[in-house]
Amino acid sequence: MNKLIATLVAGLFASVAFAQAPAPATSPAPATVKAEVKAEKSVAKAEKSEAKVDAKADASAAKVDAKADASKAKAHAKAEHKKAKAHADTNEKKAEAAADVKASTVK
Repeated sequence: MNKLIATLVAGLFASVAFAQAPAPATSPAPATVKAEVKAEKSVAKAEKSEAKVDAKADASAAKVDAKADASKAKAHAKAEHKKAKAHADTNEKKAEAAADVKASTVK
């Protein structure tokens, strides 16, 4: 029985020592490195493409905004012109009415 206990204790110490030993360092496989490099290139290409699309979208949005501003300015100018014309017509009618009143009171 003593031999059995001694063997178990020795086995326990051996397994503890083996479990604490550092694992041998292995370098990554060349295929893994190549795959990582390829993936990084793919990501970089996708980011570049995305930036290009974003720049196009920004330019398009700026163009649309400029067109909208020009259209708005044109509409405002047209409205001001109509307003000025209506105001001039009103002043002209008031002057005619005043002249008619003067002419009728002079008789």
